[in-house]
Amino acid sequence: MSSGQQSVTALKKFTNFTNWFDELLLNAKIADNRYPVKGFIVYLENGAYIIEKIKRLLEEKLEKTGHKLMYFPLVATEELFSKEAEHIKGFSREVFKIEQREEKGAERILIVRPTSETIIYPMFKLWIRSHADLPLKIHQSVNVYRYETKATRPLYRVREIPWNEAHTAHESPSDAERQVKEAIEIYREVLEELGISFLLLKRPDFDKFAGAVYSIAFDAWNPDGRINQVGTVHNLGKNFSKAYDITFEKKDGSRGLVYQLCYGFGYSRVLAAIIAQHGDDRGLVLPPIVAPTQIVLIPILFKGQEKEVLEYSREIYAELKDIWRTTLDDREDITPGEKFYYWEMMGAPIRVEIGPREVLEGIVTLTRRDTLERLQCNRSEIVKEISQLMEKISQNLREKSKRMLYQMILDCRELEEAAKAVDNKNIVRAAWCGSMDCAQKIKEHVGGEIRGERYDVGEHPDRPCIACGQQAKTIIYIARAY
Repeated sequence: MSSGQQSVTALKKFTNFTNWFDELLLNAKIADNRYPVKGFIVYLENGAYIIEKIKRLLEEKLEKTGHKLMYFPLVATEELFSKEAEHIKGFSREVFKIEQREEKGAERILIVRPTSETIIYPMFKLWIRSHADLPLKIHQSVNVYRYETKATRPLYRVREIPWNEAHTAHESPSDAERQVKEAIEIYREVLEELGISFLLLKRPDFDKFAGAVYSIAFDAWNPDGRINQVGTVHNLGKNFSKAYDITFEKKDGSRGLVYQLCYGFGYSRVLAAIIAQHGDDRGLVLPPIVAPTQIVLIPILFKGQEKEVLEYSREIYAELKDIWRTTLDDREDITPGEKFYYWEMMGAPIRVEIGPREVLEGIVTLTRRDTLERLQCNRSEIVKEISQLMEKISQNLREKSKRMLYQMILDCRELEEAAKAVDNKNIVRAAWCGSMDCAQKIKEHVGGEIRGERYDVGEHPDRPCIACGQQAKTIIYIARAY
């Protein structure tokens, strides 16, 4: 299929994203949003599988870089939670609480983790004694709970969030800065393996993580123009170590507070980005690395030749199943066309079609899910050909997603121009003087929020502030967000 044809097939995704996405979640067995408690969803077999593959990709990289896997409790006391004033202020409206009745009839409130700083850092205080204990790097993959006050959206904005969070402690600010770069690189590698494109942005101070010195975010593009924040890295400085008295003995014998980082990677949001960035009107288009079924074999049966076709299909299945996640769809009660439709919906990267002609000539017909191109190869070349196709599919998804991201970014110099761009599902690139008054003016007039400035690329303003016309300090990106 040509690129022109492909853009037409993806039209509904860009014109009615909400309906497209919600229908696909259920039809492709990703998630069921009909659970009777608002903001909570059931992950179906494909969604759960993909999340588990993403989890393994990330955890392997974390553990190779010295992060120790741990699991911490679900709850903290109100006293622990309130120790860091900015943090509690940032999450105070979003926490779930458990009322605990003690033996004497007294009541104590427990906070269900919205994130785990207040749960983990009392333990850091016990574990860290001297510089020999540093750096300390830990991670856990758990669910966190936030009583979202905005409208919930499956995968994007839910009240039970599957994610990985990492927490580190260091003896110097330079060590902490090195860790920021390592964390960014880990997340970047995982997202690029999944073909997800994003802007790496330093958040404005008014929108940083509660209690952080600064925050870095991975903002993935979405077909409806909204930003999907899939990961964040926060340099906490000494803010939390002061609150929780996490000190260590330095090499010179004096004592000091540790420098800390925390960073989080949202599994449900990354799953949403895979679906939204790669999918089309036929269904999922999955990167091979996470596809539950990487190859589906479909026998095309003609009366009187069923046996030969099925035998040939089973021989090829036996050859492929130990290399890739392979399914032989030999159901007899539905047509080949119905099978094609089903497996395109499920996003299987490669379809292998086998009919009487393939048996007679000793070939197979291969169809790529990403482009719907069909090609034939000799049976003896099938493993080599599929290996090459898998890499081509992965590369094409990465490149196509990146092209789309930069097509969505529009340079704007006037507020009216920026408002039209945001209404047209674009991300605005503009200049900003840095004032809160102008930030508020941008939000009110443009209808999007300041997401931040590029962290990985130095961009210098060549124009005045979009809001006040005075000298600008930085180039910012403005968009609606989930």
